[in-house]
Amino acid sequence: MSEQISEKPFFSCEIPVRWGDMDAFGHVNNTIYFRYFEETRFQWMLQKGIPIGGDSYPVVVTIGCTFFRPVFHPDTLRVDVFISEPGRSSFMATYKVYTSADHENPCSEGYSKIVWVDKATGKSVALPDAVRAWF
Repeated sequence: MSEQISEKPFFSCEIPVRWGDMDAFGHVNNTIYFRYFEETRFQWMLQKGIPIGGDSYPVVVTIGCTFFRPVFHPDTLRVDVFISEPGRSSFMATYKVYTSADHENPCSEGYSKIVWVDKATGKSVALPDAVRAWF
């Protein structure tokens, strides 16, 4: 996982744990965390005014997650996002997920490398000025 540039999250949101997020073992399935990260990215792009469509858009090229303890329904999660390592066309996002019962110790941590791509060519392009301004 990458180094964080700040102790304060760049963005935070809350996500309810749905009954359908559970697996046969009675806890949130590991794959669902990637959906939580996806929802967080979407909410953050909306809040920051970054269009999801258009001539270029963000694509996740690398993603991972480490699990510290299980999560159960019902619960509400807080996902904090930290951004770092801006490059020409990409940056890293680190996610810390907290349960409503424990706001201090994350139940999981994840990361994703996000690359901006051109819609017409599918090739990477320079980060938009509005995104570069985050750094």
